Amino acid sequence: MSIFRSLKHYNYRLFFTGQAISLIGTWMQRVAVSWLVYRLTESAFLLGLMTFLSLIPSLILAPFAGSYVDRHNKYKILVITQVLLMLQAGALAVMIWFKVYDMFWIAALSLIQGLVNAFDVTARQSLMVNLIDDKEDLPNAIALNSSMFNVTRLIGPALAGVILSTLGEDICFLVNFISFIGVLVCMMMMKLKFTAQEKPKENIWIDLKKGYDYLTTSPDLSSMILMMAASSLLVIPFTTLLPVFAKDIFNGDATTFSWFESAAGFGAFFGAIYMASRKAGQNLQKIVVVSGVLLAVAVMALAISPTLITALICTGLAALGLMAQTSSINTYLQTHADDLMRGRTLSYYIMAYQGVLPVGSLLMGYFAHQFGTQIVVAFEGVAGLLIVGAFVYHEKNRSHAKDKLSFMG
Repeated sequence: MSIFRSLKHYNYRLFFTGQAISLIGTWMQRVAVSWLVYRLTESAFLLGLMTFLSLIPSLILAPFAGSYVDRHNKYKILVITQVLLMLQAGALAVMIWFKVYDMFWIAALSLIQGLVNAFDVTARQSLMVNLIDDKEDLPNAIALNSSMFNVTRLIGPALAGVILSTLGEDICFLVNFISFIGVLVCMMMMKLKFTAQEKPKENIWIDLKKGYDYLTTSPDLSSMILMMAASSLLVIPFTTLLPVFAKDIFNGDATTFSWFESAAGFGAFFGAIYMASRKAGQNLQKIVVVSGVLLAVAVMALAISPTLITALICTGLAALGLMAQTSSINTYLQTHADDLMRGRTLSYYIMAYQGVLPVGSLLMGYFAHQFGTQIVVAFEGVAGLLIVGAFVYHEKNRSHAKDKLSFMG
C-alpha cells in the first residue's frame, strides 16, 4: 500500500519498529507522571510545572543542539540519548517502587528528561533523511512516523489506565525502562552510510548565528516556525489541563484520564493517516490553516462540553487538528530547508514546539488555578483562531510582495 511505502527502506523499518515499542512506554510514563502529581497535590499549577520542566530545555538548548547535531554523527548521538532516557525511566521506577513521593526529585527527573530530549528529538528528526534511500518517500516517512507516534499515544495511555488502577505508577515507569531495549536493539541492526563530513573549523556560536541568519532570509520557513511558537504558547497547553477535566470537571479517576489521552491519540492517529496518504506536492500551507482552525474550534468546544462523551469527542478533534498542523509544518521545513541547514532549521522548529510549550503550560496552569480551567481553555481556542488569522494575513502580504517584485523584474 502507498501509505506504507517508506517501510520498504530497511533502516527506516528498523527505526519505525524500535520507536513504536519505546513510545508505548514513553506515553505510559507521561500519563503516570501527570496522574501521580495531580493525585498527590491536586494542583493544576504543579501539573503545568512538571510539563514546563520536562520541555523547557528545548527552548534554551534546541538551537545549540541543532548546531551540535549538524557537526556530529546523528546516529551516535541518538544511541547515547536513548540510553540516558532509559536510565531516567529506571530511576523513576525505583523511586516510586520505594514510595518516595518527593516532588523535588520527580521535578528533577523531569528536568533531566527535558535536557536529554533537547538533543534526542533534534538528532531523531534530522537522521530521518539518512534512513530513506529514495528522497521522494521522505514526506511519507515523516507522516508515517507521526502516525506511529499517535498510535502509541492511543495504546500507551489505555495500558497506563489499566496499570495505574491495578498495579500502580511504578509499573508504568518500569515498562518504559524495558521498552528502550527494543529501540536500542533495532538501532544496533541498522546499516547506515554517512558521507564524510569535514570537521568544522568555525566556532559553534558562528554556526548558531548562521542558522538564525538563514531563517531570517527564508520568510516561508520562519513564518511556519513563528506560527508553531504562538500555538505552543497559547493553544496546545490545553493538553496539560486534561487531568483537571478528568478528575474535577467530570469527577473521574485514572481510567477517565486515560480515556482523554486515548481520545487525543485516536484523533491524532486519523490526522497522521491523512498526512501519510497525502499526495506529494499538495499545498501544505492550506493544510496548516485548515487544521489550525479545527484545533481552535475543537478546543473552544471542549471548554463548554456538557458531558464526558462530548469532551472526549472534542479532545479527539482537537488532536486531529494539532497532528495535521504540526506534521505539515514539520514536512514543509524538512523538504524546503537547505541540506546543510536542516538540523538547525529543525532545532528552531523543536524550540518553537517543545521549547515554548512548557512556558505556555506553566502560564495556562497558573491562569487555570486563578480563573478556572474552562475559562482558560476557552481563551486558548479564541487565541488559536487569532493565530491562524495572523498567519493567513502574513502569507497574503508576502505573496503580494513577491508578485510585485516579479512584475517589476
